[in-house]
Amino acid sequence: MRLWTLHPKYLDAKGIVALWREALLVQKVLQGATKGYKHHPQLLRFAKTKNPSAALASYLKAVHEESVRRDYDFDASKIGARHSRGKIKETHGQLLYEWQHLKRKLKNRDPKRLREFASIKTPVPHPLFRIIPGKVREWEKVQ
Repeated sequence: MRLWTLHPKYLDAKGIVALWREALLVQKVLQGATKGYKHHPQLLRFAKTKNPSAALASYLKAVHEESVRRDYDFDASKIGARHSRGKIKETHGQLLYEWQHLKRKLKNRDPKRLREFASIKTPVPHPLFRIIPGKVREWEKVQ
């Protein structure tokens, strides 16, 4: 499971579909509607907010907006009603780690998309995140 810090515009088709499904699963976890994944490291950023479900709904909203831009048919009615206005702090190191991780995936899955973003050193983050100085997060499973 990965809830990307970087903007969903960078993801290939397989990546954005996986993100949508995984974020919907996380939404269920945060709403107490499922038993699994309660302690998954990717949940920590959301679980620590004042309103985890609202933060996740805001996250999903941005993913949905990207899906609309691509003419995908993601069901917006699945997104929680309350959205968060706040931002979640995330580190520059985490953003860069995820960027390198995605580029490795794109090398195999979508080389054309990788070439499209070849000149980008630091990607735009997902709109929910405010990037602060810092290293890769301790919960990240660095490869």
